[in-house]
Amino acid sequence: MPMRLRLVPEKTTIDFFRWQYVTFGASLVAVVLSLLTVAVFGLNFGIDFRGGTTIRTESTQAVDVGEYRTAMQTLGLGDVTISEVFDPTFGPDQHVAMIRIEAQDGAEAITPEVIGAIETALRAVDPAITFPSVESVGPKVSAELIWSALLAVAAGSAGIWIYVWLRFEWQFAVGTVAALVHDVLLTVGIFAIFQIKFDLTIVAALLTILGYSVNDTVVIFDRLRENLPKYKKMPLRDLMNLTTNETLSRTIMTALTTLIALTSLLVFGGDVLRGFVFAMMFGVVVGTYSTLYVAKNIVLMLGVDRGGPKQDSPAGTRFAEAEN
Repeated sequence: MPMRLRLVPEKTTIDFFRWQYVTFGASLVAVVLSLLTVAVFGLNFGIDFRGGTTIRTESTQAVDVGEYRTAMQTLGLGDVTISEVFDPTFGPDQHVAMIRIEAQDGAEAITPEVIGAIETALRAVDPAITFPSVESVGPKVSAELIWSALLAVAAGSAGIWIYVWLRFEWQFAVGTVAALVHDVLLTVGIFAIFQIKFDLTIVAALLTILGYSVNDTVVIFDRLRENLPKYKKMPLRDLMNLTTNETLSRTIMTALTTLIALTSLLVFGGDVLRGFVFAMMFGVVVGTYSTLYVAKNIVLMLGVDRGGPKQDSPAGTRFAEAEN
């Protein structure tokens, strides 16, 4: 028979609740520290949230991001992001780049003099360069984007909560959303600690993390729901351990394959994708952890309706003994 690669044994008996109070307590401490870090250090908001100007360039020569950045360093414009734009509709001699410059001293837009200096600096590198458009985002629009980002994450969490509640029970929904909040806050806290640029691409990463984490959690909860009628007399703690061990191979395989793909993006994706990929990689790790050690702990604390009184309560114990 052909050999199959196994990252974990076919059958495992890991006790995921052995250190349940330690792991759950560590998660609570990490969430509180993340909130404190954001409050004390703040986030290093990118141009999307601080306001700034976007300049589109076109040239018949290939875009050299490094030369563009070197040419603009002497202008003292602060945070400058340069990225090449790829589109299948572009011609073979059409090379497009987007240059984002942070707001200068709270102004709505950079002055014509500064734009002229930028054009002069870039023409010294590429005489064929042109500037088809210049767009500015003021502080007011940036503030609206911050609120929109918060609402997007909140709406995503609320939608997931409703979905899990309708598909399973409210206890599962509470555990799932608690794990999602845990993942998002820890990711945001890491960005505050290391002052990594936080822009709309990171918001997209947070929403993607929500989807990844809930998918992993729902797989375990779905198996748990299948096992509840099969093992009516088994204590809920043991049943949740059994269920998690049954799905452990899938959990580990999904996390590792996702991390492999993200590692490739981290290495070859360039500066533009680096923040997004870092957020995703960290989110996959904490998402897997929260699935195993946060969501299940909350469901165990709340108990599950198994066709009678909750088995982990005194009444539930008497109910199980009566069945025996």
